[in-house]
Amino acid sequence: MSDSSLPVRTLAVLRGLLDPWLFLWQSAKRLPGTVPALLRADPGLRGALQLLSSPGRLRDAWFGRFWAAAGPGVQQGAEPLVLALLEGRVTGGRVVDTLLSPAVGGTVLEIGAGSGFWVHVFSDRYRRHRRQQQKPSDSGEGSRRNEDENENVITRVYGVEPNRAQHASLRRRVEAAGLADVYRIAPVGIEDLGDAEKWGRYDQGEGAGGIEKGSVDCIVSILCLCSIPDPERNIRELYGYLREGGRWYVYEHVRCDYGWHMRAYQRFLNLFWPVFIGGCQLCRPTVEWLREAGPWSHIDVGQPPHEEWYHAIPHQLGVFTK
Repeated sequence: MSDSSLPVRTLAVLRGLLDPWLFLWQSAKRLPGTVPALLRADPGLRGALQLLSSPGRLRDAWFGRFWAAAGPGVQQGAEPLVLALLEGRVTGGRVVDTLLSPAVGGTVLEIGAGSGFWVHVFSDRYRRHRRQQQKPSDSGEGSRRNEDENENVITRVYGVEPNRAQHASLRRRVEAAGLADVYRIAPVGIEDLGDAEKWGRYDQGEGAGGIEKGSVDCIVSILCLCSIPDPERNIRELYGYLREGGRWYVYEHVRCDYGWHMRAYQRFLNLFWPVFIGGCQLCRPTVEWLREAGPWSHIDVGQPPHEEWYHAIPHQLGVFTK
């Protein structure tokens, strides 16, 4: 029986439609244990009153417990696409063997650093290991020279993460990746990246903070623009930090555009999704907002070809060059 047979095809469609609900169920299972954990951390009447008066605290703790369990699986599934993207081997949403664009390098702004799931991709040690493991598209000197020319040294990474509860885990992963001298946590929201005074209110022992507009070589956003507040304004704000010729590497899930039935299904899912998945929004036209953020010299972005019409949470993968 071939993979294109009706039973196999039907099973694939059903799985694609049901997978988001299984993900929601994984989150729902973490809620009953979250409340007792918060009350144990702050026992007594005071802790109970704080919990009742601060639903955001419960939501953040709930999502933290869920993501600690689910995040590694999401990362494992996305990593082949993300690594190819950052190496310059993606076009039209497809991963290719040929190096088509510069790899991420220079001064990098990582949006939504979280607990540091993606920190390792900025490590020269890890990148060297990747190059050694990869087989070149041909065995000639030209291919090796192409790889060498594509190598970009990362001199500084700013990990944007205003949630201080994530910083301890983020620092541990920075240390494990050997990036202590390269990676710096930006402890503010996107709107305050240039405000040295607000950086200074959170002492990291690293001197003055703040980032100048037009000083960033690369922006990396991996599954994070779905959750940022005021996304259109903040995407325009981030555009201003890129230098001319700078690149924005994007891997984000976006609004469905397959047909009215899938758009309606995604909107129905989104009635529940932000509640169970930490405020994440399914129906954002993120790529449209990126296109409209300002003038781009080149845009190469698309949906990965393995995501067919029945994927209720489609992604866009690619690079915007200023």
